Amino acid sequence: MKKFEIPSFYRSSIISRIKQYRKLTDTKKNDLKPFVLDFGTVMFFIPRHFGFCYGVENAIEIAYKTIESNSNKNIYLLSEMIHNPGVNNDLKDRGIRFILDTLGNNLIDWTEIKKDDIVIIPAFGTTLEIEAKLKEIGISAYQYNTTCPFVEKVWNRSSQLADAGYTIVIHGKHLHEETRATFSHSKIHGPSLIVRDLRETKFLSKVISEEKSKSEFYSFFSGKYSENFNADKDLEKIGVVNQTTMLATETQEIADLLKSTMINKYGKELLKFHFADTRDTLCYATYDNQEATYELLKNSADFAVVVGGYNSSNTSHIVELCEAKLPTYFVSSAEKVISRKLIKHYNILSKAEILTEDYIPNKDKVKILITSGASCPDSVVDEILTKLHSFFPNIQSIQELLNEKLKL
Repeated sequence: MKKFEIPSFYRSSIISRIKQYRKLTDTKKNDLKPFVLDFGTVMFFIPRHFGFCYGVENAIEIAYKTIESNSNKNIYLLSEMIHNPGVNNDLKDRGIRFILDTLGNNLIDWTEIKKDDIVIIPAFGTTLEIEAKLKEIGISAYQYNTTCPFVEKVWNRSSQLADAGYTIVIHGKHLHEETRATFSHSKIHGPSLIVRDLRETKFLSKVISEEKSKSEFYSFFSGKYSENFNADKDLEKIGVVNQTTMLATETQEIADLLKSTMINKYGKELLKFHFADTRDTLCYATYDNQEATYELLKNSADFAVVVGGYNSSNTSHIVELCEAKLPTYFVSSAEKVISRKLIKHYNILSKAEILTEDYIPNKDKVKILITSGASCPDSVVDEILTKLHSFFPNIQSIQELLNEKLKL
């Protein structure tokens, strides 16, 4: 796999060593057991896979190289490069301005953008409508395009489904930049519909089974289906793709439900004419990170710390997996880990930061799971790991223990 040139301040002195060791000792990625740092009074469990993925490193490399080679030009990012506040703030500090917010609302009027300016397309990709707008200005959407190749893979799969006469059902968050882009690309090829989760899919299943009316369909899925969508005929043949950062298990449940719905309506012998048995379009990093999280959670621990941007889809799903098993603290930076007694963390249900006291239990041996999302720099995990380690006095240094454990 290509090695990207990303700024050294995103690398780490702890996590990078652990990842390199795991890469050398487990070349086929078969061993999903976490790496353990045991300091006696505290143990840290670090999963096999987490942190920057291919698409994120590709986007960061392009963005920073663009800044370095275009100091005399106005440089814009269409929207957030990735869902990580540290990365986005650093790009802003270097003079990059964001045209849109994460919901697609303008932060800068399009009339301010000139044809000699540079506009970087973020890793999520963008809509065909915005590509056309850039073209009107005289800017190519492809010159500084950091769209993740796994997102483009979903677009290609959607096109194939439509060419075969299937309606495209997209498992995703309809306001997310990636899903908006995928929907824009898929709807030009054929009827398209976005479902958020299994609950919405169950409603769709009832529409297909005629337990719900077509008018109920249009009301329930308002804003989530393509123009001129015909619920009478466009739900006769369907295929499922997904936003690349969704939970793999949920996508499979959605596909299985729709498949069984088609079997019940048309019979197993005619299934292939009504349901495209697509392979999951989740990206490899999201899948690997989720599988590593499941393995991580097999270990008994007192709590988990998940690091990443609060609007990061793939990180929020890791939080959901951890919260189902043990107390979990979703933090964006080391400053949120205030002290041994106090932590500020994000609640994904209330969508707000909250303070929790006495999150580290008073016991002889504390066990902590620590992981991060695909858009989180390893350096931030380093900082949080180091800070947590500092709350336990008179123990071995992290580097000393690493030197002992990483002998090949």
